[in-house]
Amino acid sequence: MVAFDGPDIEKLADFYAALTGWQITGTESDWIQLRTPEGPQVAFQLAPDHVAPRWPGQEHPQQFHLDLLIDGYREAAERAIELGATRLADGTTWVTLADPAGHPFDLCQRDGAGPVMGIFAVTIDAPDAQALAGFYARLLGMEVGYSGPEGALVTGGGRSVMFQQISNYNQPHWPDPTRPQQAHLDIAVDDLDTGETQALALGATRLAGGGETFRVFADPAGHPFCLTA
Repeated sequence: MVAFDGPDIEKLADFYAALTGWQITGTESDWIQLRTPEGPQVAFQLAPDHVAPRWPGQEHPQQFHLDLLIDGYREAAERAIELGATRLADGTTWVTLADPAGHPFDLCQRDGAGPVMGIFAVTIDAPDAQALAGFYARLLGMEVGYSGPEGALVTGGGRSVMFQQISNYNQPHWPDPTRPQQAHLDIAVDDLDTGETQALALGATRLAGGGETFRVFADPAGHPFCLTA
């Protein structure tokens, strides 16, 4: 699961549900989650002091973004704007927008996709995309399916995570709100002790926080993530 921070998670969840067709499957005061057609879940975590990213610069970096698939991406972009998104840039087969909390996302053309949007990948910024892809491939039991100068892709179990090469990368310093995480991954494990041992051996760092059912770490690029049982 990928979870995005925001100051108004009801507004953010309603935006994505209306845009994508995903179903809201859980609502708490500080956490709302949606389920995509393929099964992965996207959540929104309350962060009252959230500082929005300002794409494409690194002063307030995006850290994470979603690459969403739809047939008719231009029409979907107009619908997103009507729902409260902001248009940021146009590509050859995609449009980059910011959601109501400021998180950039891409609407990408895929012929035959829809009407419910799919996720091509959760994309994570990195100073060394190939190295971070290798870390997550080993942690998640996935494979590096692509590696090039612009980034890398890991795949497995019908899921994809991309890593985007960023120059002058500005890493998060969780929980400092002036250098926020923007988003994080929740990774399910059978046993927290075993998961922690594996994560640390691969290069993760244990962070303060957590509880009986989850522990908090930072990956080699500084992105926080949680192991959950």
